[in-house]
Amino acid sequence: MLPVVAVIGTCDTKLEALLFLKRTIQSTAVCDAILIDIGSYHPSDLRNIDILHSDVLKERTTIVHDASSRGEALETMTIALTQLLARLHSTQSITGVIGAGGSGNTSVCTKAFRDALPIGFPKLMVSTMASGNVAHYVGETDITMMHSVVDVAGMNPILEVILGNAAHAISGMAKRSLIRVDLKSSRPTIAVSMFGLTTPCVQVATQKLEELGYSVVAFHATGAGGLAMERLVREGRFVRVLDITTTELADELVGGVLTAGPHRLEAAARCGIPQVVSVGALDMVNFGPVDTIPKQFQGRLFCHHNSSVTLMRTSREECSKLGQIMAEKLKGAPTNKTRVILPLQGFSGIDKDNGPFRDAEADGALLDALKSGLSCPVEELDVDINNPSFALRVALALHELLQADRQ
Repeated sequence: MLPVVAVIGTCDTKLEALLFLKRTIQSTAVCDAILIDIGSYHPSDLRNIDILHSDVLKERTTIVHDASSRGEALETMTIALTQLLARLHSTQSITGVIGAGGSGNTSVCTKAFRDALPIGFPKLMVSTMASGNVAHYVGETDITMMHSVVDVAGMNPILEVILGNAAHAISGMAKRSLIRVDLKSSRPTIAVSMFGLTTPCVQVATQKLEELGYSVVAFHATGAGGLAMERLVREGRFVRVLDITTTELADELVGGVLTAGPHRLEAAARCGIPQVVSVGALDMVNFGPVDTIPKQFQGRLFCHHNSSVTLMRTSREECSKLGQIMAEKLKGAPTNKTRVILPLQGFSGIDKDNGPFRDAEADGALLDALKSGLSCPVEELDVDINNPSFALRVALALHELLQADRQ
């Protein structure tokens, strides 16, 4: 049987474009396609729609308010589509999904894609919204966004070319998904968090862990990276977590641009898997170019990282609060599976001797608040975080936790 791609959209307003996608996918002879209607009303022609919107709505198992407004209608359809796609995926009835439309359709489809389908499953969204900031559509997942350039309304030569490209792209992804290597490695896999200013530490730790027989997956702590790591931990993709770089907590607290949300540093504790945690890059909050920094931070200490990133030094008060937040998040973690290792001479490549962000008082406030709230073992090393001795120690500590867990 050919792999099947689900084409999803509002057939009451976008039927011609959606049928073009379905026919083009089928014409590749690589994949079959089904059309799922998530519109508000039945279109005039139902012949080529495989799952009507009324059948999608029957998938709901969650009680929602009456869809008396557009917002509630979209919420209702999002829940129903999520449950439908989860079922189709679990029964291996589909091997890829593609949506096409405007803001409403993009919102419904991408939310369902994120919640129902795992990372690695082919997901493509052709959208009028794809030329702007798509972070809230993509989130921590691997959704491919394609700008439609013109509105998805009727067919025209420009839209025909773009939808044709999209149809062939998702067909290739869906075919590849049947033979792709599983995301799990044959070796025990460890998640590690990193940042440009903790990279030397992560590189040395990764090399040591690989020598010890592990596969290491690094996540860039840019908000989406932390979210992705937490999600994959919850999905059981990792046996251990080396959370060296917890900087996203500072952005969440202070209002930086690289927050991973309020639940960062929680998945490993909730799943009960061993983790080694440190305070990498908690000396900083991330903003964009200088002219984008909120006015309330005028007078603070900044470091120009590059043309797109400006770093702000966390204050003593913010550091103390960050220590309390970390301790609170680690309270639920098994004490025999959790170890906190702290560098006493700096948290990043610019928070060290003669570095522009070196502030022993602020760092000390974080360390004191963190240690006073912990019940798990704590180690302190009198070096900065990028010292090779620190990197080797965190790697070996994680290995020790794995060995103890096997006994």
